[in-house]
Amino acid sequence: MAASTILPLILLTLTPVLLITIPQTLAQTPVAPAPAPAGPVNLTGILDKNGQYTTLIRLLQQTQVGTQVNNQLNGSTEGMTVFAPTDNAFNNLKAGTLNGLNNQQQVQLVLYHIAPKYYSLSDLQSVPNPVRTQATGQNGGVFGLNFTSQGNQVNVSSGMVVTQINNALRQQFPLAVYQVDKVLLPEELFEAKSPSEAPSDVDKGSPADGKNSTRTVGAEEPSTAGNGSGGLNVGFGVVVGLALACMGVLS
Repeated sequence: MAASTILPLILLTLTPVLLITIPQTLAQTPVAPAPAPAGPVNLTGILDKNGQYTTLIRLLQQTQVGTQVNNQLNGSTEGMTVFAPTDNAFNNLKAGTLNGLNNQQQVQLVLYHIAPKYYSLSDLQSVPNPVRTQATGQNGGVFGLNFTSQGNQVNVSSGMVVTQINNALRQQFPLAVYQVDKVLLPEELFEAKSPSEAPSDVDKGSPADGKNSTRTVGAEEPSTAGNGSGGLNVGFGVVVGLALACMGVLS
Protein backbone atom coordinates (compact mmCIF):
# COMPACT_ATOMS: atom_id res chain seq x y z
CA MET A 1 0.00 0.00 0.00
CA ALA A 2 1.38 3.39 -0.91
CA ALA A 3 2.58 5.73 1.83
CA SER A 4 0.17 8.40 0.64
CA THR A 5 -2.71 6.06 1.49
CA ILE A 6 -1.37 4.86 4.89
CA LEU A 7 -0.81 8.36 6.37
CA PRO A 8 -4.45 9.49 6.16
CA LEU A 9 -5.54 6.17 7.74
CA ILE A 10 -3.14 6.71 10.69
CA LEU A 11 -4.46 10.24 11.24
CA LEU A 12 -8.04 9.02 11.18
CA THR A 13 -7.17 6.36 13.73
CA LEU A 14 -5.41 8.77 16.13
CA THR A 15 -7.92 11.65 15.94
CA PRO A 16 -10.49 10.12 18.36
CA VAL A 17 -7.71 9.34 20.83
CA LEU A 18 -6.38 12.91 20.70
CA LEU A 19 -9.85 14.37 21.13
CA ILE A 20 -10.27 12.36 24.33
CA THR A 21 -6.82 12.82 25.91
CA ILE A 22 -6.25 16.56 25.24
CA PRO A 23 -9.28 17.82 27.24
CA GLN A 24 -8.34 15.48 30.08
CA THR A 25 -4.77 16.84 30.09
CA LEU A 26 -6.07 20.41 30.15
CA ALA A 27 -8.43 19.62 32.99
CA GLN A 28 -5.59 18.16 35.05
CA THR A 29 -3.36 21.28 34.61
CA PRO A 30 -3.29 23.09 37.99
CA VAL A 31 -4.66 26.62 37.98
CA ALA A 32 -2.45 29.26 39.62
CA PRO A 33 -4.02 30.50 42.85
CA ALA A 34 -5.27 34.06 43.01
CA PRO A 35 -2.89 36.41 44.77
CA ALA A 36 -3.62 36.70 48.45
CA PRO A 37 -4.98 40.06 49.56
CA ALA A 38 -2.34 42.45 50.80
CA GLY A 39 -1.96 42.49 54.57
CA PRO A 40 -1.88 45.58 56.76
CA VAL A 41 0.97 48.00 56.14
CA ASN A 42 3.73 47.73 58.74
CA LEU A 43 6.28 50.55 58.78
CA THR A 44 8.79 48.89 61.10
CA GLY A 45 8.56 45.70 59.03
CA ILE A 46 9.46 47.63 55.87
CA LEU A 47 12.44 49.26 57.59
CA ASP A 48 13.62 45.99 59.10
CA LYS A 49 13.46 44.26 55.71
CA ASN A 50 15.70 46.88 54.13
CA GLY A 51 18.28 46.91 56.96
CA GLN A 52 20.41 49.83 58.26
CA TYR A 53 17.50 51.40 60.17
CA THR A 54 17.92 49.88 63.63
CA THR A 55 18.12 53.23 65.45
CA LEU A 56 14.98 54.55 63.77
CA ILE A 57 13.14 51.29 64.51
CA ARG A 58 14.18 51.55 68.17
CA LEU A 59 12.88 55.11 68.36
CA LEU A 60 9.62 54.14 66.67
CA GLN A 61 9.13 51.41 69.23
CA GLN A 62 10.21 53.41 72.30
CA THR A 63 8.00 56.36 71.44
CA GLN A 64 5.15 54.09 70.20
CA VAL A 65 4.99 56.22 67.07
CA GLY A 66 5.40 53.06 64.96
CA THR A 67 2.16 51.60 66.36
CA GLN A 68 0.40 54.93 65.89
CA VAL A 69 1.50 55.13 62.24
CA ASN A 70 0.41 51.57 61.46
CA ASN A 71 -3.02 52.18 62.99
CA GLN A 72 -3.51 55.41 61.04
CA LEU A 73 -2.25 53.95 57.77
CA ASN A 74 -4.70 51.09 57.64
CA GLY A 75 -7.68 53.41 57.82
CA SER A 76 -6.30 56.47 56.07
CA THR A 77 -7.58 58.11 52.91
CA GLU A 78 -4.61 60.51 52.71
CA GLY A 79 -1.79 58.07 53.36
CA MET A 80 1.60 58.97 54.85
CA THR A 81 5.17 59.70 53.80
CA VAL A 82 8.14 58.73 55.98
CA PHE A 83 11.68 60.08 55.62
CA ALA A 84 13.86 57.39 57.17
CA PRO A 85 17.36 58.33 58.41
CA THR A 86 19.89 55.51 58.18
CA ASP A 87 21.96 54.27 61.12
CA ASN A 88 24.91 56.22 59.70
CA ALA A 89 22.80 59.37 59.78
CA PHE A 90 22.19 58.93 63.50
CA ASN A 91 25.83 58.01 64.12
CA ASN A 92 26.92 61.28 62.50
CA LEU A 93 24.93 63.36 65.00
CA LYS A 94 26.84 65.29 67.63
CA ALA A 95 27.46 63.11 70.68
CA GLY A 96 24.62 63.28 73.17
CA THR A 97 22.08 64.74 70.73
CA LEU A 98 19.45 62.04 71.29
CA ASN A 99 20.20 61.60 74.98
CA GLY A 100 19.75 65.33 75.46
CA LEU A 101 16.09 65.07 74.43
CA ASN A 102 13.35 64.23 76.89
CA ASN A 103 10.64 61.71 75.98
CA GLN A 104 8.30 64.30 74.48
CA GLN A 105 11.07 65.80 72.37
CA GLN A 106 12.05 62.36 71.06
CA VAL A 107 8.43 61.84 70.00
CA GLN A 108 8.50 65.20 68.21
CA LEU A 109 11.76 64.31 66.45
CA VAL A 110 10.33 61.03 65.12
CA LEU A 111 7.04 62.66 64.09
CA TYR A 112 9.03 65.36 62.27
CA HIS A 113 10.13 62.67 59.80
CA ILE A 114 6.51 61.78 58.92
CA ALA A 115 4.16 63.75 56.67
CA PRO A 116 0.43 63.00 57.10
CA LYS A 117 -0.08 62.57 53.35
CA TYR A 118 1.19 60.25 50.63
CA TYR A 119 3.75 61.92 48.34
CA SER A 120 5.40 60.26 45.37
CA LEU A 121 8.83 61.51 44.31
CA SER A 122 7.22 63.42 41.46
CA ASP A 123 4.83 65.03 43.96
CA LEU A 124 7.76 66.21 46.08
CA GLN A 125 9.33 67.93 43.07
CA SER A 126 6.46 70.42 42.90
CA VAL A 127 4.80 70.34 46.32
CA PRO A 128 4.08 73.78 47.87
CA ASN A 129 6.39 74.61 50.78
CA PRO A 130 6.41 74.20 53.69
CA VAL A 131 5.06 70.66 53.92
CA ARG A 132 3.57 70.03 57.33
CA THR A 133 4.68 67.07 59.39
CA GLN A 134 3.11 65.14 62.24
CA ALA A 135 5.19 67.10 64.78
CA THR A 136 3.66 70.07 66.59
CA GLY A 137 5.00 72.47 69.19
CA GLN A 138 3.66 73.24 72.64
CA ASN A 139 1.73 76.19 71.22
CA GLY A 140 0.12 73.98 68.58
CA GLY A 141 2.34 75.22 65.75
CA VAL A 142 3.14 72.67 63.05
CA PHE A 143 6.75 71.79 62.22
CA GLY A 144 7.35 71.98 58.46
CA LEU A 145 9.79 70.70 55.82
CA ASN A 146 10.85 72.37 52.57
CA PHE A 147 11.55 70.57 49.31
CA THR A 148 13.54 71.64 46.27
CA SER A 149 14.32 69.75 43.10
CA GLN A 150 16.88 69.82 40.33
CA GLY A 151 16.06 67.47 37.51
CA ASN A 152 15.00 64.20 39.12
CA GLN A 153 16.88 64.92 42.36
CA VAL A 154 14.81 66.03 45.36
CA ASN A 155 16.32 67.72 48.43
CA VAL A 156 14.61 68.12 51.79
CA SER A 157 15.46 70.87 54.29
CA SER A 158 14.56 71.36 57.94
CA GLY A 159 16.11 74.82 58.09
CA MET A 160 19.12 73.37 59.92
CA VAL A 161 19.82 70.31 57.75
CA VAL A 162 19.64 69.76 53.98
CA THR A 163 19.90 66.29 52.46
CA GLN A 164 18.96 64.35 49.35
CA ILE A 165 16.21 61.79 49.06
CA ASN A 166 18.28 58.91 47.72
CA ASN A 167 16.11 55.82 47.66
CA ALA A 168 12.45 54.84 47.77
CA LEU A 169 12.03 51.91 50.14
CA ARG A 170 8.33 51.89 49.33
CA GLN A 171 6.30 54.06 46.98
CA GLN A 172 2.81 52.63 46.95
CA PHE A 173 -0.29 54.17 48.47
CA PRO A 174 -1.00 54.53 51.36
CA LEU A 175 2.68 54.66 52.38
CA ALA A 176 5.83 56.09 50.86
CA VAL A 177 9.14 55.54 52.65
CA TYR A 178 12.26 57.38 51.49
CA GLN A 179 15.84 57.01 52.69
CA VAL A 180 17.64 60.13 53.91
CA ASP A 181 21.30 60.22 54.91
CA LYS A 182 20.91 62.91 57.58
CA VAL A 183 18.61 63.20 60.58
CA LEU A 184 16.18 66.05 59.97
CA LEU A 185 16.64 68.38 62.94
CA PRO A 186 13.75 70.81 63.46
CA GLU A 187 14.66 74.37 64.32
CA GLU A 188 11.99 74.34 67.03
CA LEU A 189 14.01 71.76 69.00
CA PHE A 190 17.64 72.42 68.07
CA GLU A 191 18.03 76.05 67.08
CA ALA A 192 20.40 77.92 69.41
CA LYS A 193 18.86 80.67 71.51
CA SER A 194 19.17 84.12 70.02
CA PRO A 195 21.27 86.74 71.90
CA SER A 196 18.09 88.55 72.94
CA GLU A 197 16.98 85.45 74.83
CA ALA A 198 20.24 85.16 76.79
CA PRO A 199 20.54 86.93 80.16
CA SER A 200 22.14 90.36 79.83
CA ASP A 201 25.45 91.23 81.47
CA VAL A 202 23.63 93.56 83.85
CA ASP A 203 21.34 90.74 84.96
CA LYS A 204 24.25 88.33 85.36
CA GLY A 205 26.22 90.81 87.47
CA SER A 206 23.37 92.33 89.48
CA PRO A 207 24.06 90.38 92.73
CA ALA A 208 27.75 91.28 92.65
CA ASP A 209 26.95 94.84 91.60
CA GLY A 210 24.56 95.13 94.50
CA LYS A 211 27.25 94.05 96.92
CA ASN A 212 29.71 96.46 95.39
CA SER A 213 27.15 99.24 95.64
CA THR A 214 26.60 98.44 99.30
CA ARG A 215 30.29 98.55 99.97
CA THR A 216 30.63 101.82 98.09
CA VAL A 217 27.83 103.46 100.02
CA GLY A 218 29.29 102.17 103.25
CA ALA A 219 32.66 103.63 102.38
CA GLU A 220 31.17 107.04 101.65
CA GLU A 221 29.13 107.24 104.86
CA PRO A 222 32.06 107.72 107.23
CA SER A 223 33.32 110.53 105.02
CA THR A 224 29.93 112.20 105.08
CA ALA A 225 29.66 111.77 108.85
CA GLY A 226 33.12 113.20 109.35
CA ASN A 227 32.26 116.32 107.36
CA GLY A 228 29.16 116.87 109.44
CA SER A 229 30.94 116.60 112.81
CA GLY A 230 33.66 118.96 111.60
CA GLY A 231 31.01 121.52 110.73
CA LEU A 232 29.44 121.23 114.19
CA ASN A 233 32.82 121.63 115.92
CA VAL A 234 33.57 124.80 113.97
CA GLY A 235 30.17 126.27 114.78
CA PHE A 236 30.52 125.44 118.49
CA GLY A 237 33.97 127.08 118.59
CA VAL A 238 32.60 130.28 117.08
CA VAL A 239 29.82 130.48 119.65
CA VAL A 240 32.21 129.87 122.60
CA GLY A 241 34.61 132.51 121.29
CA LEU A 242 31.85 135.09 121.04
CA ALA A 243 30.66 134.30 124.54
CA LEU A 244 34.16 134.75 126.01
CA ALA A 245 34.60 138.01 124.14
CA CYS A 246 31.37 139.36 125.56
CA MET A 247 32.40 138.37 129.09
CA GLY A 248 35.71 140.23 128.69
CA VAL A 249 33.92 143.38 127.55
CA LEU A 250 31.49 143.28 130.46
CA SER A 251 34.21 142.77 133.00
